[in-house]
Amino acid sequence: MPFGMTRDVMRPTDSPRADRVTYVELFFDLVFVFALTQLSAYLYENQTGLGALEGAIMLCALWWAWVSTTWVTNWLDPVALPVRGAVIALAFVALVISVSIAEAFGERAWAFAIAYVVLQVGRTGFIVWATVRHDRAVARDFALVLTWTAVGAVLWIVGALLPLEWQLPLWAAALGVELLGTILGFPVPGRGRVLIGAWDLSGPHIAERTALFVLITLGEGLLVTGFAFVDKESSPATIAAMATAFVAAAATWWIYFDHGERLGSEMIEASDEPGRVARTAYTWIHLAIIAGLVLLSVGDKESLSHPHEHGLAPTITSLGGPFLFLVGTVLFRRLLEQRWARGQVAGIVALAVLAAVALTVLPLESLTLSAAAAIVLVGVAIGETIGRLRRGRRSGG
Repeated sequence: MPFGMTRDVMRPTDSPRADRVTYVELFFDLVFVFALTQLSAYLYENQTGLGALEGAIMLCALWWAWVSTTWVTNWLDPVALPVRGAVIALAFVALVISVSIAEAFGERAWAFAIAYVVLQVGRTGFIVWATVRHDRAVARDFALVLTWTAVGAVLWIVGALLPLEWQLPLWAAALGVELLGTILGFPVPGRGRVLIGAWDLSGPHIAERTALFVLITLGEGLLVTGFAFVDKESSPATIAAMATAFVAAAATWWIYFDHGERLGSEMIEASDEPGRVARTAYTWIHLAIIAGLVLLSVGDKESLSHPHEHGLAPTITSLGGPFLFLVGTVLFRRLLEQRWARGQVAGIVALAVLAAVALTVLPLESLTLSAAAAIVLVGVAIGETIGRLRRGRRSGG
């Protein structure tokens, strides 16, 4: 066969490297620290309905770029030099995406779109080239994925060339194409479709990679809060806001890492359809978790910069992050344990009640709302730990 990489760069299945997260993957992740910081800044500066929609599109694009690369490195061995070089090249393209975020719906729309397309199409084409001689089934599946990715690429490029009233729907449609592809299995007439449920994945690798991204997002929030604090004069309000931000970050870490992240690895390994479980738990549900953490950092900056603001926008930024995070984690736990985590459900209800009170009864200030949300998160973390101890499960990281 003239096409395809002659060297086999598939991950070894019979060695410790099968599940290990490599340093070059962590290097790739570093770019997303900057990307998430830029996204948080964009959302903070554009607290409108349009800004929220634009931010949601960019967040979905960033998440899709990251999680799709994670799936590829689940098959390919990043220790192999060709794969290592490809991951580093993808990191550079991701950096171009990151520096374009502030003007993604302005002068740098073309840069954002072209970089995103290069990352998505280039990565998918690379795995087809790398596997076609060594695992025809994997190569066939990703050839189907490549077809759908190419369709989405056209929408990204055309959208970047048109005015905003066309750019938004075209970019949203491009993301919709990729999402629909994962739901349907990337069908192509005459070529069949991908049976994602049958994909043989490394549960520990997927779970650890995603957990590390959650940590990166938490770190981005602390970074944004720290920079916002050092730009302000110390006062009771700013000190309280900084302390609240740290408590909320620590509570979200506790809720996610106490034992839930380990359950994902165990369930993928035990499942008859590991691909389906990984897709649902780590591609779809985790988007809500990451969105919640990003919005949480926006709320922290809001309470630091405008602690006495109240109204719809401050309420959404202060409570929306914890709310999305708990929605994501409760769905994650529901999938893994087949039960509703009562502490998290109670936290979601408490945040909804807080939002209703702030918008209809008592106009609570952003700092007050952030502090209340942090208290709710701490309560959820305590309730989760008590429940785990009663069930006799050991803690995680």
